[in-house]
Amino acid sequence: MEPELDATDRRILTALQREGRVTNAELSERVNLSPSACHRRVQRLEQDGFISGYVALLDARRMGRPTTVFVEITLQGQTEELMDAFEREVARLPDLLECHLMAGAADYLLKIIARDSEDYSRIHRQYLSRLPGVAQMQSSFALRTVVRTTAIAV
Repeated sequence: MEPELDATDRRILTALQREGRVTNAELSERVNLSPSACHRRVQRLEQDGFISGYVALLDARRMGRPTTVFVEITLQGQTEELMDAFEREVARLPDLLECHLMAGAADYLLKIIARDSEDYSRIHRQYLSRLPGVAQMQSSFALRTVVRTTAIAV
């Protein structure tokens, strides 16, 4: 049975998604709880898996990787062995941000960042073209990011 989230839990999660480095004292003020009660709730939300970790979100442009490429990959088959081999290898790609197993025309959708199209060409030659079991690959370059968020509605 899934633990229930009440309104206070939801306020805590919303606040932490906006600013993960907020102090417990500040967070407790924002959600109208005592610091000790707030701390206990955050610990429970972490233990129950609602909060899976804390990260610093880096700006890809400032990090020298302003180019986002979405790559649709279709495998030669759907055997468990082939998919496992592909997933093991794709997890090793240094410029990979996301990999999703898909329903639809392609088997996998990858999100890759690169310095530019020439850098993506290098990534394609050195890594993508060597992935096991690939039958077809289609790359699409993002022209502009319209919406980017990591926040989940609570």
